[in-house]
Amino acid sequence: MRFLCDEMLVRLARLLRAAGYDTYLASGGQNDAALLHIAREEGRLLLTKDRRLAEAAEPDSVLIAGRGVEAQAQSLSAAVALDWSCAPFTRCVMDNARLRPATLDEIDTMPPQAQALPGPFRACPACGRLYWPGSHVRRMSARLGGLASPGT
Repeated sequence: MRFLCDEMLVRLARLLRAAGYDTYLASGGQNDAALLHIAREEGRLLLTKDRRLAEAAEPDSVLIAGRGVEAQAQSLSAAVALDWSCAPFTRCVMDNARLRPATLDEIDTMPPQAQALPGPFRACPACGRLYWPGSHVRRMSARLGGLASPGT
């Protein structure tokens, strides 16, 4: 499943990417026509808080309710069956690129406390960000696990 989030859903887009979903995030100022075109051309489900945009994209859209990323994620889960443990931490949360294993040279640039971790160590081929299983990954894993559990 591939998603397109409008610019009001930045945190939801990053959460979906953390779960492993291919999620396009609209850039500031992209008009509705451009978003509809991208969603249709790329076979993406349009996620938006804009009722008119959701109606224009029907049936390939979800009108997201709620304030805050947790409520938005629950709104999405109520509309679409999602596996929040799809392929965690395999996409860059910033630019959506598939992560690759980090090279030894890249690992050498990580903070010493990160290098001491068991891994996996990953790198974004697009922006160069490095990822390791630190406290942020533990918090995000707990968040994704909570979304995957029934009744949350």
